[in-house]
Amino acid sequence: MLIFSFFKTLTDQVITVELKNDLSITGTLKSVDQFLNIRLDGISVENPERHPHMMAVKNCFIRGSVVRYVKMQARSVDTNLLEDATRRGELGGHLSPSDQCRGLKM
Repeated sequence: MLIFSFFKTLTDQVITVELKNDLSITGTLKSVDQFLNIRLDGISVENPERHPHMMAVKNCFIRGSVVRYVKMQARSVDTNLLEDATRRGELGGHLSPSDQCRGLKM
């Protein structure tokens, strides 16, 4: 859920999505869902000579399972907030049964 929440904060930011078939698409992130499916508007392709069929496309839906990387500008990321959320996520809000037996509390 942490990654989903992170991508929700990038809505209306320009990102580049590299797919597993080596196609890189740059566009404005319009939405993302819990499966990390991505909808981009105003897209452009990194290598239009290699993918001429994409030149006429203005927006697209990308299935999360075909994404290799998502690139964004460094200023779009609040690293302190992300690190804190990651630390909190390490415990996941749950204790193992052995920790519960030892009386540990969250």
